[in-house]
Amino acid sequence: MSDQRQAISETDVLDVSDLRVSYFTPRGPVKAVDGVTFELLSEERLGLVGESGSGKSTIALALMRLIRPPGKIEGGSVRLDGVDLLQVPEDQMRRLRLATIALVAQGAMNSLNPVVRVREQLVDAMRDHGERLSKQAMNARVASLLDQVGLRPEVADRFAHELSGGMKQRVCIAIAICLRPRIILADEPTSALDVVVQRQVMETLRRVQEELGASVILVGHDMGLMAQFVHRLGVMYAGRLVEVSPVHDIFGEPLHPYTRLLIGSLPSLENKGKLRGIPGLPPSLLERPPGCSFHPRCPHAMPRCTVEDPELVEVRPNRHVACHLYDADVMAEAV
Repeated sequence: MSDQRQAISETDVLDVSDLRVSYFTPRGPVKAVDGVTFELLSEERLGLVGESGSGKSTIALALMRLIRPPGKIEGGSVRLDGVDLLQVPEDQMRRLRLATIALVAQGAMNSLNPVVRVREQLVDAMRDHGERLSKQAMNARVASLLDQVGLRPEVADRFAHELSGGMKQRVCIAIAICLRPRIILADEPTSALDVVVQRQVMETLRRVQEELGASVILVGHDMGLMAQFVHRLGVMYAGRLVEVSPVHDIFGEPLHPYTRLLIGSLPSLENKGKLRGIPGLPPSLLERPPGCSFHPRCPHAMPRCTVEDPELVEVRPNRHVACHLYDADVMAEAV
C-alpha cells in the first residue's frame, strides 16, 4: 500500500463538503446523506462501503447531479478542480458529465439501450459532447475504446442482449471513458456477476484508470473487493461517514466499532467457525436515534453517545473516525 500511495498525487481533484441529500415522503424527509465530507486525490481509488441504505449510491448520484424528485440535494458543495458542481447551470453540468466526471452505473443491462447497437451508443455519447469525426475515424475510435476494455471490435455491432454480463459491464466502462474523464464513479459495477468475471471487470477498471490517470470512487458492499482495489476506504452508516482510512490500515486495525463488527462478520479461512453478524438493524432514516446513530447496536456505547453526535475527525495521521472513544486521543495530541 505504501508503494500505491507514493504513486498518488497529493493534489485534490474533488472536494466534497457537508453534502446533504433528502428524499421527501408523506411521513417526512429521509436524510439519505447527512453532512458527508471527503476529498479525492489525483489518480486515487477511493471506496465507499456500507450496508444497504447507508447512502453510498445516493452520494454517487449527487456528485453527478442526477438526484430527481422526490429526492433533493439540500446543501453542501462538490468542488471539481475548484468548480462547485452543485452551483453550475444544468446545461453546463450536462457537458461536464462524461467529459469530466463519468458514472459506471449499477446493473449494466439497465444502463444500455436494448434496441441500439453498441457502436451507436458509443458514437452518440461522443457526438453529444461535440466530437466531430469522420465515419471512418469514429469507427476506429470505437474499436480502440473496446480494445481498451478487452473487447473485440465486432462487439460494436451487437445488441446488449447478445453480450454476457461481464461484456455488458465492459461496454459501460468503455462509454464512461470515451471522453477521458478526470473522475470515474463506479456504483457496484460487479453486482450480479460471478467472482471470476468480477475480477476481470475490476482489473479492466484498474487498467483504464491508470492509463487515463483518472481518479475512481468505487461504491459497494463487498469488503474483499475493496481490499483488492482501493487505496482509501470510507465506511458509511446511516447517511454519514464514520471512518475514512487507508484500506490496509482499516483491515489491520479498524477504529470505529461499526467497522470492527463489519470486518469481524467476514468469513475467514484461518478462523473457521460460526459466522458472526452485527446485532440489531440499521436505524430508520425517518427517525434517526439521538446522538450517535450506531449507539443502539454498539458494544462500547457510553451515556454521551445517546445525546451527542460525534464529528468525523483525524485521530491518527490520515485516519479519520467519528466516535467518542477517540476524543481523549484527539485532546492528548492537541496538548
